[in-house]
Amino acid sequence: MRTWSGWRRFILSFFLLLVIFHIFSVLELHSNSVTEAPQKNRNKKSDHLVLGPAAGQGLPDRLQCEGSKALNKTHLLDSSSGSNVGDNVAFVTVFTIYNTSLDSLPNDRSSNFVTVGNVSYSKTERSMAILNVFINFIQVTMPQSNVIILTDPASDLLLQRDKVTLYPIQGEYSREKLMLQRIRSYINFLDTKLKELAKNPVHKSHYIFTDSDIAVVDDLGRIFHEYRNFHIALTFRNNKEQPLNSGFIAVRGTAESILRAKIFLQHVLEVYTSKYMNASRMLGDQLALAWVIRSHPGFDLSRFRKAQAFMDEMGGASVLFLPCATYNWTPPEGAGQFHGMPLDVKVVHFKGSRKRLMLESWNFFRSASDISDMLCLILMSGRTKYDF
Repeated sequence: MRTWSGWRRFILSFFLLLVIFHIFSVLELHSNSVTEAPQKNRNKKSDHLVLGPAAGQGLPDRLQCEGSKALNKTHLLDSSSGSNVGDNVAFVTVFTIYNTSLDSLPNDRSSNFVTVGNVSYSKTERSMAILNVFINFIQVTMPQSNVIILTDPASDLLLQRDKVTLYPIQGEYSREKLMLQRIRSYINFLDTKLKELAKNPVHKSHYIFTDSDIAVVDDLGRIFHEYRNFHIALTFRNNKEQPLNSGFIAVRGTAESILRAKIFLQHVLEVYTSKYMNASRMLGDQLALAWVIRSHPGFDLSRFRKAQAFMDEMGGASVLFLPCATYNWTPPEGAGQFHGMPLDVKVVHFKGSRKRLMLESWNFFRSASDISDMLCLILMSGRTKYDF
């Protein structure tokens, strides 16, 4: 009996040791997971380009790359004989500067700076760098075009560039209302141009309204020659909730087109303010655009599934729908299905945290002087989240 009692005590002691060991192991695992999680979150975005394989290899009508060297060339036009000869094309964007004094605050100053190449930027400086690169690409691919910057009259925006005009428009330019103000500024600008055209009908210009984080990589003046009957052009994608992107809107420079475009955008603004004010900081304008298009009787939504341009009549306006794949192409961010870059791409849109990629691309282009090679750099970098 004593022997059996000794074995029972041994077995119980061994079992308790196993339980205690298991508890400590679980606690250690939990501790490690808690300390590692923030590190993982901090590393979500990269502070430098991370190159990977170029998507779309072997697919027809897609850019093929070997490293950062293009094996086939995109369908680029010679800007010296481009289609905008004889037609003035102006790019119009909304841009303002926020809280410039914050860059000089001593607290946590290092977190406000980012280095791209050999240059360090404050938040204000990197916003200005993006704007300047936006202008640079236009002046390379469409050197005859003007750039018009719609801005807050109270903004500290100082910019002196050839063929660039600052155009102050009174309004509410807070971050929460900027997308709303953008549509209002477009309407105000079109109204002013309509009045100017009435006084001087000979001086005509087409207008392309864009975000300032795009790179124009081909002559867009050809839109107004290839599609001669549209009043306003929008870009679309195969996206059920947000099929239209407001980062690219083209308006023909005739009095009728400007008037039709103004009325169309006024309708979008009415829908925006009545239905989507909860999304006034972001996406409200795109949701309003989609609502206006969907609500039009007989509109065939299935046409958004194919990346082919088409036209439709919308409340008296002839609307040209252009595929984002060509006129508003965006590098993918993070994982996801991706079929590469179309050879006829004309606009690259560096949305969200892709801004670093825009600056890096311009730096690469300055050294390589080849747009197709630069597009390979973008294509190979498109799956990474960058720092701003």
